[in-house]
Amino acid sequence: MILNIDFVSDFVCPWCFLGKVRLERALTELQATRPELEPRVNWLPFLLNPDTPPQGEPYRAFLDAKFGGPIKAEAVLDNVRAAAAADGLQYAFERIQTRPNTLHAHRLMYRAQSIGQTQARIQMLGGALFAAHFQEGRDIGDKDTLADIAATCGERRDSVREWLDSSADTDKVQRMVAGVRKQGIEGVPFYILNRKLAVSGAQSAAVLGAALLQSLETGKPS
Repeated sequence: MILNIDFVSDFVCPWCFLGKVRLERALTELQATRPELEPRVNWLPFLLNPDTPPQGEPYRAFLDAKFGGPIKAEAVLDNVRAAAAADGLQYAFERIQTRPNTLHAHRLMYRAQSIGQTQARIQMLGGALFAAHFQEGRDIGDKDTLADIAATCGERRDSVREWLDSSADTDKVQRMVAGVRKQGIEGVPFYILNRKLAVSGAQSAAVLGAALLQSLETGKPS
């Protein structure tokens, strides 16, 4: 049985990284009791800050301006760290120098899905993009960096780099971003389960698991 999950996220959203980890845990636990389920996670793009310059911007300056100074910004990061600790996820915010424009990262994910890569490869790419930004401090707005990440996920680096230099699928990704906004989605992570049930925020694996089960039952004849 196919279990469709639309995962709306941005690769510079720390809660989305946690949301991915918790979704994976929920799916693992669900498949332990429902091995016939075949999850298919479809990544949908969201731009937290569409006005981010193409070259990105200084990370800490952005955080300080957004949250009202370095003390408040660090408190926000501490909150994220604490929330993720129980799930075994660690962030290295101190390594991040640039807050990137993620349009090309979303293009890379769109490409992986549109050419029919396996679910395993697609989820590997998503995790690698999050990890590159939040744990390794790499600039995922940089095309060379993105090509390197794609290569670690089984792609041919030169082919990906050449593709990134083109404008391929840029308009499609931008239309998807606009379409997500038109659906009223204003925050991420956001999950659409079996096109029946919506869940907002980095909910626990238990909450996500219950929602996944509910989405399987919704619409069944009584």
